[in-house]
Amino acid sequence: MDPFSSEGELLTIHNLFHGGRYSAVINHDTSGLSAENSIPSRVYKIRSQIATGQAAEVAAELEGEDSPDLAVLKAFAEYSQGNTEDAIHTVESLVGSSSDNATVQIIGATVLHLEGRSEEALTLLSKHQGSLEAVALVVQIRLSQNRTDLALKEVLNAKRWAQDSLLVNLAESWVGLRIGGEKYQQAYYVYEELAQAPSTSTPSALIGQAVAELHLGRLPEAEVALQQALEKDPKHADALANMIVLSILAGKEPNEFNENLSLLRDAAPSHPFLTNVAQKSELFDRAAARYTARVRA
Repeated sequence: MDPFSSEGELLTIHNLFHGGRYSAVINHDTSGLSAENSIPSRVYKIRSQIATGQAAEVAAELEGEDSPDLAVLKAFAEYSQGNTEDAIHTVESLVGSSSDNATVQIIGATVLHLEGRSEEALTLLSKHQGSLEAVALVVQIRLSQNRTDLALKEVLNAKRWAQDSLLVNLAESWVGLRIGGEKYQQAYYVYEELAQAPSTSTPSALIGQAVAELHLGRLPEAEVALQQALEKDPKHADALANMIVLSILAGKEPNEFNENLSLLRDAAPSHPFLTNVAQKSELFDRAAARYTARVRA
């Protein structure tokens, strides 16, 4: 594919977005894109704005838009701000009327999954027509369900028609980190390549590399990668969460653990790591209460 063609430009934007380079997507010149590719490029730009904390601006910008692509993005912007009830109603309506729209499929499935309606999300994604992002989202949902077998099946099917895709390589790495063994090293190579390339060297790539290093028992190398990720984004929630895990595995001083925990609570109070710890703590307290020592007189 000619990198200077309209299709090549869209692929560049696609890779920048999924590499986590949202600012580059927002600032990318799309004036030369064909009419056919202008909508997908605008979708990536809007999603990048939401990802960088500009959800309120997006919601205001899209007020009154009624095309399925823009309507579902407006709903997602509102959902991201906590206005969930109206946003979910809009998403449900669009899923019912425009389930063949690629943006509705991805954003709709994302919202449904976040609401605990994963099977509905998977049903919606099953309608995709050769969408690599839909494949990647299916893999993520299957992994969240602890169905590694089905996630692997999805990856293997996608590799038949998109062998060298960035998203397929990433999805295969996610599954590899769950399978373990020699797959840890394979996943490390993918993330290392992403972390070293100027176009994809992002906190997300460095965190993926660090997670692989942790599984391989290379704690000092994992710490370096996480520190580099935090240098790029000091408030990156996933980097902080993995730094907490690293501090436990490495037996570091409690003050370092507490500092990173405090930073994570400030940066992302509803991060899955924190909610999971809170749930486990509550379960422990319930179990402990059943075995309260009884002192006989």
